[in-house]
Amino acid sequence: MKIKLENTEWELTEEYKDGFDEEAVKERYTDYFEPYDFIIGDWSYGKLRLKGFCKKINKICNKLNDIKYKEEYIKDLCAYECRWFMLTKVKEEKK
Repeated sequence: MKIKLENTEWELTEEYKDGFDEEAVKERYTDYFEPYDFIIGDWSYGKLRLKGFCKKINKICNKLNDIKYKEEYIKDLCAYECRWFMLTKVKEEKK
């Protein structure tokens, strides 16, 4: 499933316990997430949290947002067994 958020197209690439809610994502999304390659959304106490992650080659990549630490983020910083999802930025085709 693909979703357009502001000027960027994203694809739902992972989902756990039906964590994706398009309307909630549209309400929380800002242009802050534009430089990121991935967005992980998780639910805690009925509220959606979004966090941007990057591929190693992205110039803003650091240990806190490196996608290779996704599992640790979900395990250590999200509520236990919470609903979550991952959006992956759709690469723009060069014209």
